[in-house]
Amino acid sequence: MKVAVMGAGAVGCYFGGMLARAGHEVTFIARPQHVEAITREGLRMETKAFDEQVRVKAVTDASGARGADLVLFCVKSMDTESAGRQLEPYLRSDTLLLCLQNGVDNADRLRAVLPDHEVAAAVVYVATEMAGPGHLKHHGRGELVIEPSKASERVAQALIAAGVPTEISSNVSGALWLKLILNCAYNAVSAIAQRPYGENVESEGIWDVMRDVVDECLAVAKADGIHMPADAHVANRKLVETMPSQYSSTAQDLARGKPTEIDYLNGYVVRRGEALGVHTPANRVLWALVKLLESKQVH
Repeated sequence: MKVAVMGAGAVGCYFGGMLARAGHEVTFIARPQHVEAITREGLRMETKAFDEQVRVKAVTDASGARGADLVLFCVKSMDTESAGRQLEPYLRSDTLLLCLQNGVDNADRLRAVLPDHEVAAAVVYVATEMAGPGHLKHHGRGELVIEPSKASERVAQALIAAGVPTEISSNVSGALWLKLILNCAYNAVSAIAQRPYGENVESEGIWDVMRDVVDECLAVAKADGIHMPADAHVANRKLVETMPSQYSSTAQDLARGKPTEIDYLNGYVVRRGEALGVHTPANRVLWALVKLLESKQVH
């Protein structure tokens, strides 16, 4: 396949890099410092299983998606609409855009911008970070759950062959909500403390806070008619076992002085709760504290 990765940060570099290793033609659309490093030396993929320089093409603008069969859409949630508009002139009518983003409404927002194109949501479970320009560090996991579409079966088979466990699910909305709940429980706490998940849960009262966050999220999801695919409390407990050394993406953004996606995580639950008449005080506190830390950086 011809693959473009729009927003080639840690998530995009991991899945795009895995496809490139399997022989697919992959182009990263990334920030200049990453493009320069990748063009010069390839993408360094430092994973649990291997440490390699993977040769891929890298550019800074959306024209890199010209003629792609598949676009891994990995931009931050606040950039969904603008990135979709940038891509539109270069997409084929049968290009599949696979949303590998945090939050639950990105695919719908992208469809609104690209109504004539195939868009599928995906749920991402991977612990990664960019350790430097063109240097991906993989801490664990790496599986996808994707929404059915005309091209989903072909894409899923390509991902599986590339070493990415991939499942097609008719209840991606439920899976996205489950992932959202885990993000709401872990991300803000990790960002505020600037510590990894495993250390945070050992602190007094944190499991209780996370339980309150999960309960609120479940109440909002129920009011919104979402069918949960698994027990969120069990999943919340298990997550730290699979990635104890992981800092959340929100923590990584704050540490680098970048805007976070907190408005699309705990902030989304707060807004949806308000719309549905569900109180979400624990989510509101975490959202407000991360916003406070963001504003401190700006000023």
